[in-house]
Amino acid sequence: MIQLLTPEGQRVESPAAVDYAAYVDELTDEDLRGFYRDLVLIRRVDAEATALQRQGELGIWASLLGQEAAQVGSGRAMKPQDYAFPTYREHGVAWCRGVDPLNLLGLFRGINHGGWDPNEKNFHLYTIVIGAQTLHATGYAMGIQHDGDVGTGDPERDTAVIAYFGDGATAQGDVSEAFTFAAVHNAPVVFFCQNNQWAISEPNDRQTRIPLFQRARGFGFPGVRVDGNDVLAVYAVTKHALEEARSGQGPFLVEAWTYRMGAHTTSDDPTKYRVSAEVEVWKLRDPIERVKAYLAQQGKADAAFFEQVEAEADALAVTVREGCLSMPDPTPESMFDHIYVEEHPLVEAERAQFTAYQASFEGGH
Repeated sequence: MIQLLTPEGQRVESPAAVDYAAYVDELTDEDLRGFYRDLVLIRRVDAEATALQRQGELGIWASLLGQEAAQVGSGRAMKPQDYAFPTYREHGVAWCRGVDPLNLLGLFRGINHGGWDPNEKNFHLYTIVIGAQTLHATGYAMGIQHDGDVGTGDPERDTAVIAYFGDGATAQGDVSEAFTFAAVHNAPVVFFCQNNQWAISEPNDRQTRIPLFQRARGFGFPGVRVDGNDVLAVYAVTKHALEEARSGQGPFLVEAWTYRMGAHTTSDDPTKYRVSAEVEVWKLRDPIERVKAYLAQQGKADAAFFEQVEAEADALAVTVREGCLSMPDPTPESMFDHIYVEEHPLVEAERAQFTAYQASFEGGH
């Protein structure tokens, strides 16, 4: 497993990590502080969203608690022209791609279908169906090939795709099919698996008999396991994988070894299937604390910087809360407004049917 930062914030020097360490050595102190800021702010958004759901303001919420480094590290490794296909939990990647957190809350509040332009952000809409986005990503990557935007040597043109999924999705046929198509067509796609140890309520040993990253070998492309709580290692490994894909070397599998500290969603009760002692062990591997320790030990950030980030997180929490509470309730008919870009006869017929159905009730609703 590739690791560049220990849980205590110490840089790791190992033969296996040498090539990846070079990517981190290119980062400025400002870049490193930026990682910390991203981690803190997106965790605060996540905590606020969880609280809002508990108060009945969101229908459901899928927390990323514990997986911040996997998402921020990989998100920051992307180039502007790269395209990401998320699940429904990649709030950290969304943050890195410039998606307003209120768009995410609007989706879980039921007032929009995502609220951002995927073509503007190069970040696809959330996918609820487990594993389906891996096929979408592979198809998109094949399209990039046909456009001639792979392996040209032009860093502003060459493009890669990254597909996010969890450990449980690897048991889905869609993922295996995506691996096959990507390998056979040498598609420029990075499969990024966040192995958070518990797929809804099933442990790893109920999902696979070998480490997940080794599956790539059976399909004919490279796979690497990285410490998913180490933002520097995740950044370096993902950056390498994306470079390989852009240059025409084909698909790459990254398995980020991390842990879902919270519930699968706010409708789940993880105490039914895992013990608190396991959670306590992973608390000691917290992705934010190790970066904070590293920055402080290396003199790359002082107390004033950490206080500033905390103050920014507080302000962001207020913005998220107030923005969520001020969202207008959509009318039932609005569900028909965002199905197709242009009017569609079937949708319009269904709209008329629904409107007539509503009008049949006393008071018209």
